[in-house]
Amino acid sequence: MKAYRHILAAGLLGVTTLAQAQVDQVKVWAAACANCHGTNGHAQPGMEALAGKDKDELAQKLLDFKAGRKPATIMHQLAKGYTDDELRAIAAYFAAQKKQ
Repeated sequence: MKAYRHILAAGLLGVTTLAQAQVDQVKVWAAACANCHGTNGHAQPGMEALAGKDKDELAQKLLDFKAGRKPATIMHQLAKGYTDDELRAIAAYFAAQKKQ
């Protein structure tokens, strides 16, 4: 029984570590957006703030940029560098940030 607890604890630690690594990766992807949309999606005046926006709407915009359905100056090129799941994760990250 004691060995089972150690295996379970190690498994949970591995899951926690994996989950943290995924969160860290999303933060790295989102950091690429800071040049235009500000740190954590808190944009300067004149740029679109992403923090606190609806996750599904943000994801759809990103997917539309990637597919060329939404006109853009640079976003269509940037979005092509991510998978659809990565774009959804980025959208969820910004949606979870507090608005200023």
